[in-house]
Amino acid sequence: MSKKDLTVSVVGCALVDCVYAGVDFNSEAFRKYSSVEKGDGGLVPGQLVFMESLEKFTAVPARQMMSELTGNAPVSAENVGGPAIVAAINAAQLCSYLPVKVNFYGACGNDAEGDFIKQLVSKTPVDMSNYHTEENISTPSTQVLSDPAYHNGKGERTFINVVGSAGNYDSRMLGDKFFDADILLFSATALVPQIHDGLTALLKRGKAAGKINMVSTVFDFRNEMRDPNNRWPLGESDESYQYIDLLAVDWEEARRMSGEEELEKIVEFFTSRGVSSICITHGAKNFYIYSDGRLFREMPLRAMPVNELVNEDLAKYPQRRGDTTGCGDNFAGGLLASLIMQLAEGRNPGELDMRTAAAWADASGGFACFCLGGTYLEKQPGEKYAQVKRYCDYYLANQ
Repeated sequence: MSKKDLTVSVVGCALVDCVYAGVDFNSEAFRKYSSVEKGDGGLVPGQLVFMESLEKFTAVPARQMMSELTGNAPVSAENVGGPAIVAAINAAQLCSYLPVKVNFYGACGNDAEGDFIKQLVSKTPVDMSNYHTEENISTPSTQVLSDPAYHNGKGERTFINVVGSAGNYDSRMLGDKFFDADILLFSATALVPQIHDGLTALLKRGKAAGKINMVSTVFDFRNEMRDPNNRWPLGESDESYQYIDLLAVDWEEARRMSGEEELEKIVEFFTSRGVSSICITHGAKNFYIYSDGRLFREMPLRAMPVNELVNEDLAKYPQRRGDTTGCGDNFAGGLLASLIMQLAEGRNPGELDMRTAAAWADASGGFACFCLGGTYLEKQPGEKYAQVKRYCDYYLANQ
């Protein structure tokens, strides 16, 4: 049976990840710059903060802070990061055997960091012809502080983000071509503020054109600072949710977007406002999936464990251990990849299997533990597919 041609549009942030792999979150330096109360601009394990806000909170220049936090250690790895581009790369690599085109939409500065991103992404199947270069502004970047001993050896990261050119990117730059794709992924738009604030209209347009809308989120530090007590907005209003076919969030983001603390109430918040399918991750703990039957076949709320084969390999081959940077981004890319695979096979919305999508997502997130940073560069097409499929097959056979 021939495969169906598909096009995917992904909008969000591409940035340079500078990973410091040996930071101790219990150190005096980390405690010194840690948050005291919600939204104050200090560091929090597992969360993102803007560099400008951190400097304001600490009254210490960025260079001095980084020197103290890293103990003057050199960068462990520089990689292409950003939830949107990492998810796009993972999906494109896993689906390289299919007639699918993954297009990325975003912006960089006219600088060495922008060139670095373009050069690395050129080694992947992602199409960057819609990636804008802006003058007189820096390319987005993130200092990733990684503590591999945190959470009893499972590891954790803290992100210090410089928004740069992503702050200028808006729907006019996005253009009409974005909406020509079959699947639209709005990824971690809190790092692209003007897209994030206009998300309702963009989702509505996608739905009106008959497209599949996927939204994946990131810690919304901007709205956390604005109001740390009330829930985060998504676009112009809660109308956004009724246009979302697949929502991928982590536990903290789900809590802050819904204003709820209990899993069932969080899911009820999203479903009552019209979200069709939901995946909620929770670090190394169980994640949760749900579908009302419109995109994926109906599935009641279900807990899904993380992949034990990944844990076995991490224990068996410690020399292969990287860090957890990009696990969530690759997880979202795995969801997208399975969505592509199932549609390419000729299945229609309502016939797709969410359990299979969860398996590809989990396998993708697990595989990311074996490299520093979220982007894995293949030696040849299909290499990553074969390795991730091993974890996916194991997962499906044991769930």
